[in-house]
Amino acid sequence: MFDDLSDIDAANVVRCARTLLRRPLLRADGPDGELLTLVYRHRFVLQDLFARQLGYRLVVERRFARLYKAGPGADDTRGVLGMSPRGYAYVALTMAVLTGIGRQTLLSRLVSDIRAAAVEAGIEVVDDVTDRRALTAALRHLVSQGVLHETEGTVDMQTEALITVDTDLLGQLLTGPVAEASSRERLVELAARPGPRGVEHAVRRKLVENPVVLYANLPAEQAEWLRRNQRKESVLLETFFGLYTESRAEGVLAADPEDYLTDLYFPGTSTVARIALLALPELVSDEPVAGRHPVVRETLVSVCARLVEDYPTAWSKQFTDDLERLADEVLELLRRMGLAVRADEGWLLDAAAHRWIPVPDGDPEREVEQPVVVPSWSLFDEENV
Repeated sequence: MFDDLSDIDAANVVRCARTLLRRPLLRADGPDGELLTLVYRHRFVLQDLFARQLGYRLVVERRFARLYKAGPGADDTRGVLGMSPRGYAYVALTMAVLTGIGRQTLLSRLVSDIRAAAVEAGIEVVDDVTDRRALTAALRHLVSQGVLHETEGTVDMQTEALITVDTDLLGQLLTGPVAEASSRERLVELAARPGPRGVEHAVRRKLVENPVVLYANLPAEQAEWLRRNQRKESVLLETFFGLYTESRAEGVLAADPEDYLTDLYFPGTSTVARIALLALPELVSDEPVAGRHPVVRETLVSVCARLVEDYPTAWSKQFTDDLERLADEVLELLRRMGLAVRADEGWLLDAAAHRWIPVPDGDPEREVEQPVVVPSWSLFDEENV
């Protein structure tokens, strides 16, 4: 179906596909909602594209479009930033409660029902600051997804509020086959299973969803398939999703020239991101072992301390007052970026980290005298001067 489109329609389909990858639950009143009309117009081509290339199911309605992606499995780097495990538990409990609460409810009743459901599920509920923050984060997440609407008041649990439930979106939120799962572990496993084409869909999903795919992190059959199909996959990813790939001995990097598909930016402007970037040269200075550089935690703490001392006003005091915490945050950021992995004796940094090593333009402390050039004439001079 894609091959029969005009150049303009094909470009629009690629734009819609990229939007759905970035916004799997696309709403008319949400981010990028203005593209929903275009998605609806090309819904049949998009449904065929996602089914063939990634094994994903796409539901398109007038009010929303829902792309059912595969779950991340045991990979915990793909979660919502700032959401704790208890917050995730409250998301699940809230969704369960909302199925029988009706179109509108008071916040106090919703919170009471959620905590009752937690007790019924065997989760200890302690009404303290940590618990309230986790519950508020869960409710905020459902507000951001459009499932909950703050009709009067807010869900910050400071005052009473009237909450409206979008039951249509609530029914579209879950992607895992809950009815087939006999346990939590089984649900995670089923949600992450490969598509109908097995290895092909499994590897292509990794290329689309992750910036770096290393052969060392793939099962043997998937690594072998990717080595054989590198060139074909590069053409496919560029044609359908606007991604450009770089193939190396260690694996494949998929880059988005527009940075639209990126939900975690590196380098970044935060204290942790900048210190992680400046620490990379020393972290990759040791000889690699099987394509990865061993990272000694004490070395990272020492690098962080030196950077904080050299540029004391450049960083947030929230992190610089605790160097151990700063080192943990740096390693966690690199892990979420797919650049660092835990090992038995510490951490290993992937060779892909070399791509981000900063190169200074010059030494700002060094003043170089520039020769003075005296122009021989001016545009404002007369021709005979």
